[in-house]
Amino acid sequence: MPQWTLIGLLNGKATAPWPLAEGDDGQAGLLGMPRYKPELCTEGCRACADICPTKAITMRAAADGSGALGVDYGRCIVCQLCTEACPTGAMSVSSDWAFGVRARADLVWTKNAPAAADRSTSAQRPFKRSLHVRHVDAGSCNGCESELQALNNPFYNLHRLGIFFTASPRFADLLLVTGPVTYAMAEPLRATYEAMAEPRWVVAVGTCAVSGGIAEGGYAAGHGLEGVLPVDVYLPGCPPNPAAIIEALLMFLDRTPQRVQGGRIGE
Repeated sequence: MPQWTLIGLLNGKATAPWPLAEGDDGQAGLLGMPRYKPELCTEGCRACADICPTKAITMRAAADGSGALGVDYGRCIVCQLCTEACPTGAMSVSSDWAFGVRARADLVWTKNAPAAADRSTSAQRPFKRSLHVRHVDAGSCNGCESELQALNNPFYNLHRLGIFFTASPRFADLLLVTGPVTYAMAEPLRATYEAMAEPRWVVAVGTCAVSGGIAEGGYAAGHGLEGVLPVDVYLPGCPPNPAAIIEALLMFLDRTPQRVQGGRIGE
């Protein structure tokens, strides 16, 4: 008997029951998106805005009652610098990792988070049983790719959910894009999208793909997928963890609800 077969028999099933059932999602102790508590802000303080490397936190007038800070999680790289610099705890650590949304506006913090909206489309319903995904690295640092590789390990075992990666765009239903979309990759990315049969959809995985990330506006890249391809699902993070990627894909398939509204995760 091969050694690995024996090890498998001795150790038992390694695949997590999550997300099909309650169980470990593999993200215990993870630091997620910083949580914004505007009531703790002090007037004139701009410590977190000054230290944010991607302008995910900006200063704005408080006339609308939303607080002095503008917080855009679509630009957040989860570096935690704001939580370290904030003197009052207005920006605090959290384990909020599930930030997949269908509308870009839902990544921007608002004072009154809107009620959960049903943004599903009937066109997505045929893929509730299976989904074929073509991944394109559009200039990533390979952090997102490392998390994507984990989806096919025994713990997450993406195939059991009916989701498969394919090498050919002609067999793909969904285009998964990572990286800030460098100028050199813009045309190959469009060519891949055009090679897909309609209907076709796009998911931006990682802050770079959502908004450009730390490389935004540099000599080699623009603003992620903005203005390049239409995006159906936005998933920020640097990188987003495997559980967040799975949840975003299941949300696209209408198999799990969107948990983030107005920049805040439902609790």
